[in-house]
Amino acid sequence: MELTAQLVALVIAVGVVAVACDRFGWPTPLVLVVVGAAASYLPHVPDVQLDPDVVLFAILPPLLYATTSRTSLFDFKHNKPSIIAMSVVLVVVTTLFVGWVTWLLLPGVALAAALALGAVVAPPDAIAASAVGRRLGLPRRVATLLEHESLVNDAAALIALSVAVSALTSSPSAPEVAGEFVWAVVGAALVGAVVAAVLGFARARLKDPVLDTLVSFVAPYLAFLAAEEVHASGVLATVVTGLTLAHWSPKIQTASARVTEAITWRTVAFVLENGVFLVIGLQLPGLLSGAADSGLGTGRIVAVCLGVLVATIVIRFVFVFGLAGILAVGTPWMRREAWSPAVAGLVSWAGMRGVVTLAAAQVLPEDVPDREVLLLAAFTVVVGTLLVQGSTLPWLVRKVGLPPPDPAEDALRAAELGDAANAAGLRRLDELVTGDEPDGVVHRLRDRSIARSHASWERLGRPLADQETPSSIYARLRMAMLDAERDVVVAARDAGTAPGAVLEAALAQIDVEESLLDRHEELESTERDRALVPRPREEKCAHLRLAPVEEAHPAAACEDCVREGTTWVHLRRCLTCGHVGCCDSSPRRHSRAHFGAEGHPVVVSAEPDEAWRWCWVDSELG
Repeated sequence: MELTAQLVALVIAVGVVAVACDRFGWPTPLVLVVVGAAASYLPHVPDVQLDPDVVLFAILPPLLYATTSRTSLFDFKHNKPSIIAMSVVLVVVTTLFVGWVTWLLLPGVALAAALALGAVVAPPDAIAASAVGRRLGLPRRVATLLEHESLVNDAAALIALSVAVSALTSSPSAPEVAGEFVWAVVGAALVGAVVAAVLGFARARLKDPVLDTLVSFVAPYLAFLAAEEVHASGVLATVVTGLTLAHWSPKIQTASARVTEAITWRTVAFVLENGVFLVIGLQLPGLLSGAADSGLGTGRIVAVCLGVLVATIVIRFVFVFGLAGILAVGTPWMRREAWSPAVAGLVSWAGMRGVVTLAAAQVLPEDVPDREVLLLAAFTVVVGTLLVQGSTLPWLVRKVGLPPPDPAEDALRAAELGDAANAAGLRRLDELVTGDEPDGVVHRLRDRSIARSHASWERLGRPLADQETPSSIYARLRMAMLDAERDVVVAARDAGTAPGAVLEAALAQIDVEESLLDRHEELESTERDRALVPRPREEKCAHLRLAPVEEAHPAAACEDCVREGTTWVHLRRCLTCGHVGCCDSSPRRHSRAHFGAEGHPVVVSAEPDEAWRWCWVDSELG
């Protein structure tokens, strides 16, 4: 019962702190560490000691799997050189450098033990990188590099730790170390691929979202434990399984299964990753008392802890900027992967450590001299990087001037993709229609598909005079209708006039539709009051290549709407003759009508701060 009460208190504390951080814009991981450290000195708060098996075998696999579910396999493949350099080479370099510094500062420790500490602090944490990155709105390339690096580097660090710990009792040869590393990688890839194939086969035959989600709960543990059983890297096997299943997901899962799994894993990841940061802070008293019992003076302990922290930060800076320089002067293939100084600076400073470092430190044998000091040094690196680097990242992001992910740019690409998907759906409908369909069915199908496509484009401009777009009006009115429908169902439930199963199905149908409208309102809110400046892109369309690229030139009104006395939603300007017409979401669609009458192929947005172009002939965005 006491354990249950402690877990409940942990979850409640995580929820309260997260709500406060959302309210005031604070970085949640940093605040949780501070709160945990402060709470550890309160009466009746138990002394927390991190069990490495619990972290490495129970908490780490699902957290890795949750992160891979948000990771693009294409981006992962595209960044392979950077991932290898940051996840393997940097881990080895950090292990050697930090181990050397530790050995100098703590003469009584064996070199192998010092190298083990270097391996412990080498890997930045996937949880910290993604949590802090999402909070700060890091540039997408930086966030992607950090997440990809921290998905793989745990494997390299744990292998290096295993070699260093083995060296405390034996002397492994270089071929043995190389062979162990190669098998850890190759074996993990094989195990991860096999587990993904087996679970993918099973998932493709499951239609129940609950059973499908159950498969996802099994996946990380099955991959991790199977790989560890054959002495391969469980971390890497979990990453391979997660990336593969996420890539196959649109083909092998039902829509309801994907939605259910996404919501479930968001909840699991939220509790685990934030609970981990709170536990990190709660460990402080035990680590301090253990270091005090080591017999070393306070000054020496402080020097070791600060020296390891500084060495960990400095070696990352040196390596990242060196790698950026190599990429900049390398082959044309390497130069395509080159990082600007701003990107290198952010990647260097964003190397926060997390729970894997603390868990790995517990692997150090009990009889290692000054073990308690080494554990405190690992704790100092975790808390120091979270507090010092994490707290100053917002300032650095503003200082370097790199743009965060642009919701307007994302909305523009979403609109383009939605338009292409709508066109494919309509073509498929034309192939399937036989002419025997009931009256109105085909017309309703076309209208629903077109309306969804138009809703994406409507989010790209700011309506004039605060006018609501058709999609916004639809969402507002439909939400009111759904509220009335739900009241009727709830009244039937309270009166007992319908069976429970019937009531549950009726409420579920209303909830599903309302969740889609909630998503629409969320997008509208996110993209409101923003400026859109699309990035240059390669254009395949000849009309766009020949059309002039201009700055944004907003127009005041649709010429034809003014003449006819009608209204418009957004405005488009013809790049051939300058005619200003209204978009396809407007009642009269004068821009499209102008193309039909004159054949002028390219229009540019005439909304404030927008300069994207559209080819009517090839349906391509520029």
